[in-house]
Amino acid sequence: MAETEKQLLHLVIGGELSSLDGVTFTDLEKVDIVGIYPNYASAYTVWKQKAQMTVDSAQTRYFIVHLHRLLDPAVAGA
Repeated sequence: MAETEKQLLHLVIGGELSSLDGVTFTDLEKVDIVGIYPNYASAYTVWKQKAQMTVDSAQTRYFIVHLHRLLDPAVAGA
């Protein structure tokens, strides 16, 4: 990553949901914290791989969390 690029952190997590209608995990101790990535593109690549690995489990979902929006609300539109 070039030094002039703004770092927009993204977290990829996933696990089994208690219902397909929400985002409540069945067991927080089993949530898969995949990693933190410096931009959306790299987080999306990993998210897509993990989502494809669990395609046969309808209750298992992976998410991209925009950490940069939590850390700096002024960049919420980025």
